[in-house]
Amino acid sequence: MEYTTLGNTGTTVSQLCFGTWRFGRATGDLENETDREEAHELLDACWDQGINFIDTANVYGNPDGTSEEWIGEWLAEYDREDFVIASKVYFPFDGWGDPRPNDSGLGRKHIRRQIDGTLERLGTDYLDLYYIHRWDDETPIEETLSVLTDLVREGKVNHLGASTMAAWKLTKALWTADVADLERFDVTQPMVNAAHYDVVGDYLDVCADQDLAVCPYSSLAGGFLTGKYERTDDGGVEAPDGSRGSLDDLFEDRYATDRAWDVLETIDSVADEVDATPAQVSLRWLMDQTRFTCVPIVGARTTGQLTENVGAIELELTDEQFDRIDAARSSE
Repeated sequence: MEYTTLGNTGTTVSQLCFGTWRFGRATGDLENETDREEAHELLDACWDQGINFIDTANVYGNPDGTSEEWIGEWLAEYDREDFVIASKVYFPFDGWGDPRPNDSGLGRKHIRRQIDGTLERLGTDYLDLYYIHRWDDETPIEETLSVLTDLVREGKVNHLGASTMAAWKLTKALWTADVADLERFDVTQPMVNAAHYDVVGDYLDVCADQDLAVCPYSSLAGGFLTGKYERTDDGGVEAPDGSRGSLDDLFEDRYATDRAWDVLETIDSVADEVDATPAQVSLRWLMDQTRFTCVPIVGARTTGQLTENVGAIELELTDEQFDRIDAARSSE
């Protein structure tokens, strides 16, 4: 495993982050995409492969909090200081059907309640990284940053992160933190991958300018970039049973666009040249971003998939190969 500094934080992380959003998640006819035993096996495999960066959220799993709880059970058998743990706050917690006032968002009351629950489930005194899962239009950003700053100064959180939002909102948050002498976001988590057209370009420009680390989710485009999907004659997607493409109605609109198929064809070509898999090439392309520190999140279902993902660490892309993938992404 190779390690890198997470943006300007001073915290060192593996060049891949393990995402646990599948832990205890119900999808279609699957009661759990990843059950408790499988979750612990995957976390063991992360440790064996040198991955020290683990990403979760308070609402991952069914019921909410399952992912954090399973990580906490596993973490109790290890040295907490060996790991960098990230979680998130924003969405309703066990209140999706009929949420009560203050059951969601980024107000002081909700954040205070959720951080205590997250720490208890994880069995730890602090988080290395706490993301806002979304932007809250109903709460002034200064209130949100104020309570998050309190958490940092109390030792409950080391660094702050922001997930998906408009570039101007991220800029506003950074400006507010600077002028109000509050803790600022150091890490971001947008959806970025080789296949997905760069609709977050302005957002990434802010990250590059402000030296924010980028930890993209859906780094393999929901499995599209693994090469396991085939294009049908009518332009649709032929997906294996149980895969994201067969379970997610949004898959074709989000990932399997004409541009994405062109990108996948280029990635397949590069993979043949370097004797690697399309997934490995796709992850290496992200890790090789030069404008900002990029640590892709991988959400492997099996230890075999995780091992394949980690193989991206050994891979080297030439400038020509990197640029060829870039060119496919920007073609019309």
